[in-house]
Amino acid sequence: MNPALLIVNADDFGLTPGVNRGIVHGFEHGAITSTSMLAVAPAFDDAVACWRGADREGLGIGVHFALVGEDPPLLSAREIPSLVDARGRFWASWKQFLPRASAGRIDPGEVRAELAAQLRRIEDAGITPTHVDTHQHLHLWPVVRRVVLDLARDHGIDAIRVPRSSARGAKAFLLNRLADQLAAAARANGLRHPQIFAGLDESGGLDLDRLRAVLQALGPVASAEIGCHPGLAEDPDRDRYRWGFRWPEELAALCDPTITEHIRRRGFVLGSFADL
Repeated sequence: MNPALLIVNADDFGLTPGVNRGIVHGFEHGAITSTSMLAVAPAFDDAVACWRGADREGLGIGVHFALVGEDPPLLSAREIPSLVDARGRFWASWKQFLPRASAGRIDPGEVRAELAAQLRRIEDAGITPTHVDTHQHLHLWPVVRRVVLDLARDHGIDAIRVPRSSARGAKAFLLNRLADQLAAAARANGLRHPQIFAGLDESGGLDLDRLRAVLQALGPVASAEIGCHPGLAEDPDRDRYRWGFRWPEELAALCDPTITEHIRRRGFVLGSFADL
């Protein structure tokens, strides 16, 4: 029996220099095999420099599309008025974005224009993306899903994240129902995805005990993705992101010497979305 593929994907490459260096360290000395790049983030150029300076063999880089968050869009407010507030900035989170989307107040054409600009910025840096996903998983929702699938197909990107939750309750039920719809739409458009996604419920708190529990819960599948958020402990630029994440604890867990052996014993081989 062939070993199953495990993708350990670090989100937010480009967020801050400390996050960038944490991701590269976790790739070179830990279990990270893939990352998703945030084109709107202030340390994007630093992330590109880190990527060029690292031993890049085996590190997959995808597009972490953003339509919400602390960082401004690439396009001007005049170009994408339905996506920004009075200051010309993205809405803070999905909590502001989704009610507008549900009310038909988000223009799909503007979503396409902004996300296309983000993808171009990454490609113009010389990076060939291995996959696509979104900040706060907004591509689960139809108005964003259609655009993300179209851009991936048009740019020859053939893999996508399908986030899921293992929690119970109405929120997790809705999320997983949307994930089923995303998976079906991805297959219809020729995009691949790991069978299982883990790490959403532990987002920002994937310490060593939780990482071991996540690995233990992964069933007998052909492929799986674990999403994570590593970063260095000393990172003053990260203070502007009040997410409550424990970046250094995640990095320490991913670099723990027992983890790669635990992954092997669970029947997985580490790889990126390019290996799907």
